Amino acid sequence: MKSKIAEAFNNCKKKNRPALITYTVAGDNTKNNSFKILDKISKHADILELGFPHNTPIADGGQIQGSSHRALKNGIKLKDVFQIVRKFKKKNPHKPIILMGYFNLIYQNGENNFLKSCKSSGVDGLIIVDLPYPENKNFANKCKKKSLNFIQLLSPTTSKDRMKKIIKDSHDMIYYISMLSTTGGKLKVTPKKILQNYNTIKKINPRKNLVIGFGITDKTISSLKSANGLVVGSLLCKTITNSLKMGQNPVTKLDKVVYNLKKKII
Repeated sequence: MKSKIAEAFNNCKKKNRPALITYTVAGDNTKNNSFKILDKISKHADILELGFPHNTPIADGGQIQGSSHRALKNGIKLKDVFQIVRKFKKKNPHKPIILMGYFNLIYQNGENNFLKSCKSSGVDGLIIVDLPYPENKNFANKCKKKSLNFIQLLSPTTSKDRMKKIIKDSHDMIYYISMLSTTGGKLKVTPKKILQNYNTIKKINPRKNLVIGFGITDKTISSLKSANGLVVGSLLCKTITNSLKMGQNPVTKLDKVVYNLKKKII
């Protein structure tokens, strides 16, 4: 049986376009708005990433840190993240949702407890930024047994030998970090160079779904649309920040932004 993540990629391939993957932080700017945002943008997004907020992030740039700060200030806990997912999945059972975050919270919660909560709430996949290969092998196997996708990360500095091992061990999606930066940084390499790197990785196993993240905005997204999927996160967090500053509804604003991103890759 195909995972919902694999199905989403297959549907996009039939339409000859990349999957649009959005990232927002759970509980930003409130628990209720976080659910409303997911629900609203899921009409345009193919896969939704939901970050569990963390106070000492490694890879998150300023915009995502701002989102996490708002969520933590509002008292968001891991159990609230699962409640948001459960509520969303009840309304949108076929839309894949990926939790993204850091291992510290999983470790504190207990791996088995965490995976049990993922399964019962309807999570489809996990990206754990600070749990690299091969240290993640045991946890990735636990995910596989529960039919949860563990999503591996590749970067411009990953050696070819290491890439082959990671790709061989990967599940239904691999995440290529386009540049050496935190999220939301200005694109330091040209889209042409990113695609060159991407295509080199893709040749290792063309059947694997490889997505690009970091530095993707409304200005760069259309030039990268030959990829299997494109992740947009900091732009969405920035939109929430700006709409709150202006006293506007972040749900409505985000809906427009994601709608326009989708138009650029069709």
